[in-house]
Amino acid sequence: MAWRPRLGRKWIKVAAAASLTKLAGLGLSLLLMDGRVFAQAQDLTQLSLEELVNTRVTSVSKKEQDVLRVAAAIFVITQEDIRSSGATNIPDLLRMVPGVDVAQLDANVWAISIRGFNDRFGDKVLVLVDNRSVYTPTSSGVYWDQLDVPLEDIDRIEVIRGPGGTVWGANAVNGIINIITKHSDATKGGLLAADAGSNEAAQALIQYGGKVRRVGSYRVFGKYSNVGSLTIPDGPEGADGWHILHTGFRSDLDLTPRDTLAVEGDLLSTSEGETISVVLANALPQQATFNSRTNVGAGDLLARWNRTFSSRSDISLQAYYDKYDRHEQGGLEERTTFDLDFQHHLAIGSRNNVVWGLGYRVTSDELGAKYSKSYVPPQRTDNLFSAFFQDEIKIVNSLSFTLGSKVEHNAYTGFEFEPSAQLAWTLPRRQEIWASAARAIRQPARADTAIRIDVSTVTFDDGSFGVVQVIGDPHREAEELIGYQLGYRAQVNNVLSFDIASFFNVYHHLQTDDAGMPFLSGTPPHTVFPLISGDHAHARTYGAEAFANWNLTTRWRLSPGYSFIRMNVQPDLSSQDTGVAGDAGDTPRHKFEIRSRLRLPWNLEWDGTLYYVSALPDQGVVAYERLDTRLGWKVGESGEISLVGQNLLTPRHSEFGDDTPLHTQPQRSIYGKAVWRF
Repeated sequence: MAWRPRLGRKWIKVAAAASLTKLAGLGLSLLLMDGRVFAQAQDLTQLSLEELVNTRVTSVSKKEQDVLRVAAAIFVITQEDIRSSGATNIPDLLRMVPGVDVAQLDANVWAISIRGFNDRFGDKVLVLVDNRSVYTPTSSGVYWDQLDVPLEDIDRIEVIRGPGGTVWGANAVNGIINIITKHSDATKGGLLAADAGSNEAAQALIQYGGKVRRVGSYRVFGKYSNVGSLTIPDGPEGADGWHILHTGFRSDLDLTPRDTLAVEGDLLSTSEGETISVVLANALPQQATFNSRTNVGAGDLLARWNRTFSSRSDISLQAYYDKYDRHEQGGLEERTTFDLDFQHHLAIGSRNNVVWGLGYRVTSDELGAKYSKSYVPPQRTDNLFSAFFQDEIKIVNSLSFTLGSKVEHNAYTGFEFEPSAQLAWTLPRRQEIWASAARAIRQPARADTAIRIDVSTVTFDDGSFGVVQVIGDPHREAEELIGYQLGYRAQVNNVLSFDIASFFNVYHHLQTDDAGMPFLSGTPPHTVFPLISGDHAHARTYGAEAFANWNLTTRWRLSPGYSFIRMNVQPDLSSQDTGVAGDAGDTPRHKFEIRSRLRLPWNLEWDGTLYYVSALPDQGVVAYERLDTRLGWKVGESGEISLVGQNLLTPRHSEFGDDTPLHTQPQRSIYGKAVWRF
């Protein structure tokens, strides 16, 4: 993972005091209303439970599959889930997924992980937008402030919990988040959306879609977002306000009866702030605390060609170009990436369903010196070559076995193999038992191999001083996961479905920071106390996740979810970094949520979600509850008005890094939203 200072630990216990009693009581009374009045209400959702179970997903094997036939722990956030959640950003949407830990550090920074090892630069989750990777090789993490997809344009978000390196490659270690946008044919016409509320929050989206002669369709959009600064714990308002300007397009063309072409692109500009306390490397031994600005300019362009030879054979070729310039903490991070991916899906006979592909990626960077951070060398270009093969073998109609592997060659560790095996057994009455085993890796990042960080200074009695400095190791090994999973899912009847997944993971070559021999350096001369970033820790984790959909009536659905994880992280015998054990305290052991979706008379909708997240001992964060609710009104066929409340149980609370005095806290907020389609 990208280096970060280890925070102090403390145990604090609080009582969980929140319930949905009033919500349920009011909902029940509404359900007992005169049936003639309730008949005016719209149906619960456009998807029945059976249709939810049969949702087609593509992120597990890079081919379409029914959810009930995949051998993986998968959760699909549908467009209806997005609309009814009242969320204004993707991190808040991900809170509803069991096994996904979302913690907000300030107005523009989140720590997001799957099945443990949460961190601001969570480096074991691969995030994609329409199959375009958005993790940065600088840290192997995601800049969530640069990920701004209009929520109205998302078709679904497929979240896979567990390794996916066989088809997606490096960094698909603990999971995959694939944000899939709508085909432009589904967004014809105009769209205006705006929301505003407390904390100076405001968003506006204008979009229009139409036909491209007789061969396809398009959409173009422009978006503006503003989020005000949050409050420092027991202190004043912070300096983390956030502004985004974003424009983009997508076009889908039917070139021939067998050939389709999708082209999409984005331009994005952000400006945001934070309060930092750093060592000034160019003015040693000074340390300073002040407000710093971050400005980002980013753009991407993607094209994907699909050709269908028959119902049993098709190919795709995808290419994308991605570039961003990130000015923060007194320096520049510039990165350019080009990626080319070929894939062939082929059914052989009646038993073999094969997917194979080839890939090439080149990425180059320029990492300028910041206040306390630099990279040696400051510029680098890396190439990544890959090939994968996966075969789903139908043993009998109800039993399939999938075997495959990806082979990659990266510039740090050379050849890496990521094999997997999956077994799916479909039972009568819409049930499935599945099991899998896989190896996945996280290849080293620039922050692992080339970073230099002045962490703190020490003054001696004779007036001289020393600097504690983290130094990357250019000979790092790839982090390795061997993961085992077992799951069961079922649609019990027309009103109840549920999904359970369990896992056991073994990790090797995790990050450590070991003290090296002090040495003299610099101008003015000073003693450097090095902490060498290495890969000399291991871990074992196990746990389970469960969620369900329960239609109490045709108008009321409850969707509970629960996740549990137990982690044990230890240094190898070759390391003295006992602090790695604290990594287990960065992830909540228990997480529970229950979503209520109620459709009322007169086109009214009432949605609510209650969350419980257990304590983070390593972060000094106590357990907390969060309640979000939304009251919506559909105005005819084209309009919608909603009132949303978030974090309603407390004025504000910490979700991560409470021992860090300069972070801010998510707070109670209320906003209104209006959407008009024309």
